[in-house]
Amino acid sequence: MSLLLMVHGKAVLENEVAESIYILIENEKIKEVGPIQTLPSHLRDVEQIVIPKGQNVVPGFIDVHIHGAAGADTMDASIEALETMSKALPAEGTTSFLATTITQKHENIEKALKNAARYLKGHNESGKADILGVHLEGPFINAKRAGAQPMEYIIDPDIELFKQWQELAEGNIKLVTVAPELENGLNFVSYLNENNVIASIGHSDAIYVEMEKAVQAGAKQVTHLFNGMRGIHHREAGVAGSALLFKELMVELIADGIHVRPEVMKLVINAKGPEGMIMITDSMRAKCLKNGVYDLGGQDVSVADGKALLADGTLAGSILKMNDSVKNILEAADISLSDAVQMASVNPAKQLNVYDRKGSISVGKDADITILSNEYKVEMTFCRGEIAYKKG
Repeated sequence: MSLLLMVHGKAVLENEVAESIYILIENEKIKEVGPIQTLPSHLRDVEQIVIPKGQNVVPGFIDVHIHGAAGADTMDASIEALETMSKALPAEGTTSFLATTITQKHENIEKALKNAARYLKGHNESGKADILGVHLEGPFINAKRAGAQPMEYIIDPDIELFKQWQELAEGNIKLVTVAPELENGLNFVSYLNENNVIASIGHSDAIYVEMEKAVQAGAKQVTHLFNGMRGIHHREAGVAGSALLFKELMVELIADGIHVRPEVMKLVINAKGPEGMIMITDSMRAKCLKNGVYDLGGQDVSVADGKALLADGTLAGSILKMNDSVKNILEAADISLSDAVQMASVNPAKQLNVYDRKGSISVGKDADITILSNEYKVEMTFCRGEIAYKKG
């Protein structure tokens, strides 16, 4: 089946921003991209969708850190939960994601991992957001920086346990949040790196010299920068300061204005540049739902006024949507839509080693495309060539 997008607005392509182009989609892939005036005559009878002026065509967003949405959570360990998330996320422009776990009983994590593997084998069809694997957030973290991670289930990094979990996940754990300063932490980071799993430093109390060793061991990312970590101090860079200093470290950012203030977002962009950042939501099941009390990792989370809080006032994930994340970062800093797309689409695809098929509008790649208004509201989303969301 062929479909033609006639773009009269702006399109953020791999190496340029273009106006008045056509995009031919065929069999889930991008088959052709070119100026409208060069549209071959044999394509004039193909089904067309016209994208008007004033709208922006961008590659679908990739969320590498998301626990849940629309009442569902990765830890529900059901096909229905992952299906709910996959169907809800295109409404915010997200076309791919990592199903993210939380620190919990081993048996609960194992159920979630087996469920994700089962889903990836038989349910990852086109027309909804693509699950690219699992982000294991915890339990290999520092209790001093637990944040909303349940304290009683935190353990030191354990390579043998991870091997068992990766087997249960059928090789689908792609990213692990870890505190490298813990016993066996550096060996754990090295093991992940050697086995093509991203080691992301998070929920960590590391100091600069420990961060330096973690980078040397192969750490490549930092989980939700500034949150759940030793902060920056003028006599000790900590995790946050080191994250800004080491070019080897890609940093995740929750750009909701709550986890990180707009002026600090600007600071991060000045330090890392768009090429060193990944937009994430870290959202929990309350996203897309009304205010109320919801579960996260067996804990009650109160959601009101855009915040998700534990009873003691600790931030517990977010209800942020990816298109709002893009809007917020654009308002916070003097950057272009192409820069925001680099953080929301290109960098996560490259980090996950799927840039050959995801992350940009380019011939041969999956037709994962998001249409945004000039106010960055989602008008339409295509997941592997099928309309997964249409406004109204």
